[in-house]
Amino acid sequence: MIEVGEFSQISEGQDLIRVGQFIHFIPLVIQGSIKIMRPDDDGNELLLYHLEEGGTCAMSMNCCLGSTKSEIHAIAETDVKILKVPVAKMEEWSSSYKTWRHFVYNSYHNRMMEMLDSIDNIAFNNMDERLEKYLQDKMELLNSKHIYSTHKEIAQDLHTSRVVISRLLKKMENSNKLKLHRSFIEVL
Repeated sequence: MIEVGEFSQISEGQDLIRVGQFIHFIPLVIQGSIKIMRPDDDGNELLLYHLEEGGTCAMSMNCCLGSTKSEIHAIAETDVKILKVPVAKMEEWSSSYKTWRHFVYNSYHNRMMEMLDSIDNIAFNNMDERLEKYLQDKMELLNSKHIYSTHKEIAQDLHTSRVVISRLLKKMENSNKLKLHRSFIEVL
């Protein structure tokens, strides 16, 4: 992998994959976190799942193998280090190495389970519960009780309005679940 792959660093907030672009590599996350978002026709985005250390994106693998344009937007949530594996090697390794094949299948399975979790969350939970889960997931992802996201960014991830998120965060603060600071949210 090291011989054929290309190491790349992506700064927090930088795009890795945009909707409509062709993908010519499989990103293997070495360090950091990448948000995988699905945009609607109006340009609003919904958070589907995160890629973390040791993971890869099933959607990008699918686009590479089918030579189709990306349907997702991948953005670095933290500073990220990745190894870009050329598509040709993915195909070659899938037929030659059982461990690679298992890695690919496990990646598809893990991403599918995360997407089902997102769908369940949207379909069966109210926005209060979705916000609490979002904050919990964010804490685990960042390994910190301090979340440096604006109300607007959270609203975009949850596909709702900033006003709704601000109101719910204030309600959570009044219930002593978190403390709102000027530049971050502290989960208690």
